[in-house]
Amino acid sequence: MKKLALIIAVVALFTNLCIGETSQMKYDEFDSLYALCEPYGFKIGACLSYNQLGDRAYLNVVSRHFNSLTCTNETKAYSLLDQNASRHSTDGMPRMNFTNADRMVRWAQQNGIGVRGHVLVWDAYMTSWFFHEDYLDSKPFASQEVMRERLRSYIEQVITHFETEFPGVIYCWDVVNEAIGDNSGEYELTDLRHIRTRRNGEANPFVLYVGSDYVEFSFLCAKDTVEALGADIKLYYNDYNMFYDSKLIPACELIERINSYAFDENGDYRTLIDGIGMQGYIGGYGTQSGCMNYSDIDKIENAIRTYGACGVEVQLTEMAVRNFDKTKAAEHAAFYAALMERLMGINTPDYAPLTAVTIWGMNDVGEQNNWNTYSWKLNGAYGGLLTSKNEIKTSFEAVYKVLGGGEFAE
Repeated sequence: MKKLALIIAVVALFTNLCIGETSQMKYDEFDSLYALCEPYGFKIGACLSYNQLGDRAYLNVVSRHFNSLTCTNETKAYSLLDQNASRHSTDGMPRMNFTNADRMVRWAQQNGIGVRGHVLVWDAYMTSWFFHEDYLDSKPFASQEVMRERLRSYIEQVITHFETEFPGVIYCWDVVNEAIGDNSGEYELTDLRHIRTRRNGEANPFVLYVGSDYVEFSFLCAKDTVEALGADIKLYYNDYNMFYDSKLIPACELIERINSYAFDENGDYRTLIDGIGMQGYIGGYGTQSGCMNYSDIDKIENAIRTYGACGVEVQLTEMAVRNFDKTKAAEHAAFYAALMERLMGINTPDYAPLTAVTIWGMNDVGEQNNWNTYSWKLNGAYGGLLTSKNEIKTSFEAVYKVLGGGEFAE
């Protein structure tokens, strides 16, 4: 705590007396964050959209400081699925267009960065034609037997494609995303897993047309594929609010169900899930109220340890430390440092559940995006480690210092 208090004091003084919210230092004047995180047993990750492949400044920051990368949308089913190719496939199974995703994963490979595959199965924004005969919305829905074949084929093809084209680059996959409902109207009350049957009033098509066991089935398909490939790929379940009891308790039940879903040749349960992804949006959604609440750090640590006790790894997969008040730069830096310091203390030689921390709110969104946009509410206007122009902020420097960065690199 003395160390944290010193950091807070230094950050406040540095912010108020010298340079305000941004630093005069440049990203390449610091030792890499990922090297500083290695002694604590976890990777440090960034996110990347397809458009950011043209942002040289951002790419330079990522290649310098991060050893894990998540594509924001391009490895999701709605981005990969090709309706025309699916309609004309000779075996009736879905087909994909990997062009954009390949370019992103290739960039990661060329820069020695591992990739989190995100995500194989997600009901939100899923292409509706995937569930219909002949892949046409105008046709009837396909039978459950056909849909299970399609889903298995999709999962097999996607995992196999990336492992074949870019061996070892994708080190884990989020197999299923956000399948746990938020309130009693979104899942069956008798289902201890709280599997989402409805989202925003709309039925979950995977439950309807694949089956109520679609989460477990998806993990089985993914595990079969990884084993057949002989690949070292971990399989994760990913969701938001995972450090609150409303998700933590059903998630622990879901882990148990997934790992008791299938048997090996000896009649023993197969371990199908390797990890839990906690998205890690911290603070108020679109409001300063609730931001930088230190009790959230306690909840995050408790959740990591609880999931670890369930026998799985844990990653913070989409972390955004929200801040909507530009004048609170020092407070934001101090909170970020406190959070990172807590994460640094979780892993030990005998117990190391935390394997990666991926930052989603990397850059400030700023007020130019107005008060109503999704990214503004999700990540916070001033929640980044970098400004909107990829300038180093005092929050970056605070994290760097608490990780043991010491003097800035020459």
